[in-house]
Amino acid sequence: MKLSSRATERPLPKEAVAAFDIIVRELGGSVVGVYLFGSALTGGLRPNSDVDVLAIVGRPPEEPVRRRLVEALMRVSGSPADDGSPRPLEVTVLCRQALVPWRYPPRSELVYGEWLRDEFEQGRIPPATTDPDLAVVLTTARQASLALCGPELAELIAPIPEADLRRAIVDSLPGLIDGLPGDERNVLLTLARMWMTLETGEIAPKDVAAAWVLERLPPEHQAMMALARRGYLDGDGDDWPQRMPQVEALAAYLRRAIACASSGMMD
Repeated sequence: MKLSSRATERPLPKEAVAAFDIIVRELGGSVVGVYLFGSALTGGLRPNSDVDVLAIVGRPPEEPVRRRLVEALMRVSGSPADDGSPRPLEVTVLCRQALVPWRYPPRSELVYGEWLRDEFEQGRIPPATTDPDLAVVLTTARQASLALCGPELAELIAPIPEADLRRAIVDSLPGLIDGLPGDERNVLLTLARMWMTLETGEIAPKDVAAAWVLERLPPEHQAMMALARRGYLDGDGDDWPQRMPQVEALAAYLRRAIACASSGMMD
């Protein structure tokens, strides 16, 4: 299986091509389609951006295959830091049988991300599991994706029901908040995007969502959101642990706004 003609007509992140080669090699004939999506297609890759790749397969991969996939991806995925290394990969493997017909919450066969590297290095690979956030991932990918091989994603997966997208945002919120320490900027920006999506129905790039939220925040929270947005755009590191009281206050405000928007209470 080779890259589609559409994919070869445009420059691709080298990490996406490496991930594609690994997926095709390890999953072989079960591959239905492989898709590049996320910031590589919408708004452009920022200094710390992941390269997002989605693989749809016809049958769940067996455990040895999942392990080989992870081991190979670890060799080509880089650090989230803008240090000249390859970009970090985020690769999601889904089985079409678990998606058609649509069921909530959706199930993933494998998720590769650099936040799991410590577990991977210790030989622990999380099992296939349901994950509400996949509803957001699939909506994002259907909104804008490039088929590296296979049919267009919209031909494989029907639109995610709006009610399930909203439900996924609410269901993902506790785990996101739990991950705030050590991932402050990303969590704040993701919360901003959640709020914007609930209010507008649009899944926007993080900097766009942050700008939308900045117009709606009270003055005492604007500096932290502006700092998160600037760091995302420029790749600059920030001393977030020294700002935890302000970060936690902003996160709490955004959480309340999301809860209100999900229940239809926001103007």
